Amino acid sequence: FRVQRVGDRWWFVDPEGGLFLQEGLGGVTSRSGFGSQEAFARLFGDKDRWAAATLDLLRANGFNGTGHFSDMETLGRAKEPLPYTVTLQLATGFGKQLGIIHPQPGHTGFAGDCFPSLHPGFSAFCEGACRQVVRRKDDPWLIGYFSDNELPGNPKMLDNALAFDEADGALSPLRRAAWDWLRARKGQTVSAAAVNDGDRGAFLEHVYETYFRITTESMRRHDPHHLCLGSRLYEPVLKNPAVWAAAGRHLDAIAVNYYGTWTPRAADLANWHAWSGKPCLITEFYTKGADTPLANTTGAGWVVKTQSDRGLFYQNYTLALLESKTCVGWHWFKYMDNDPADTTTDPSNRDSNKGIVTIRYEPYPPLLHRMKTINQNLYPLADFFDRRK
Repeated sequence: FRVQRVGDRWWFVDPEGGLFLQEGLGGVTSRSGFGSQEAFARLFGDKDRWAAATLDLLRANGFNGTGHFSDMETLGRAKEPLPYTVTLQLATGFGKQLGIIHPQPGHTGFAGDCFPSLHPGFSAFCEGACRQVVRRKDDPWLIGYFSDNELPGNPKMLDNALAFDEADGALSPLRRAAWDWLRARKGQTVSAAAVNDGDRGAFLEHVYETYFRITTESMRRHDPHHLCLGSRLYEPVLKNPAVWAAAGRHLDAIAVNYYGTWTPRAADLANWHAWSGKPCLITEFYTKGADTPLANTTGAGWVVKTQSDRGLFYQNYTLALLESKTCVGWHWFKYMDNDPADTTTDPSNRDSNKGIVTIRYEPYPPLLHRMKTINQNLYPLADFFDRRK
């Protein structure tokens, strides 16, 4: 796959040269907790049968790919796979090695909200981690790689790094990198008290620029055939032109987890493209229905009354993405509802109706009917928006 702008619209281009927009689903996995185990055994028996049935369900409703948190080891063995993406977790993996990460709802937290792209060992870690992608480099079904998920964008990242304890072996390299950067910017006698908002913004851009450069170079060295999609961005960096500019210098398309809006804002999509010069791929969005037994207290998506309303949200949201012409696809989050009995999951995935199926693998027909209406008319809809003045 590659990306290409044709007229005013950005597209994926598939390995055979066809124009392609991805209508995907994230979290496509059978490992969902306790309530699903009996249903899994009864319906499928083994993971390969589950994969075949699940891919049939996706195709029947017009989905043409899978996204983040999906079980690609199993889905990839299917006779007829779908285009997919892989997440490498490079900063997260290195942070775990350093012992500077902790759980947060929806993503990994880093000490001081500082992810370690400026650490002198980060490049070597990425080289080692990216060697695993060699086995996928000739897979025509692979679209590309996410390097991480939802890295922090705290505007006080510089202040936090400068304040790390010099005696802390894991964090002191980040402290020294921050001080070296600040002294190069403002002079050798600078103090932390002299830091201003201009410095903070420039440092955040430097951290992301270094991250995108190192991760992309490592991925491309081991797999030159697939797309680099970066860490999936989320608030607050979605409003940061410098981060988008850094992403645009290194990535093929830019992944975004985009919540907090019923309709994707035309100004956001236009700004992201103007700041980066690259298309976006929306990699998380959803709503939760109040017509299930689930409490719906966790997660970022809003609550609507019914499954049909969830489908209306999907239609409204994706039509705006198509209208923008700068978006090459989307991933609804996610395949299966949360299982309240499974307390081992991320705190944002405990009790909510996020799926297209229940924890017993029962589809939600009103939701899927409305999703299918958009999915199966994707290209005529794109043509409609392209013809409209």
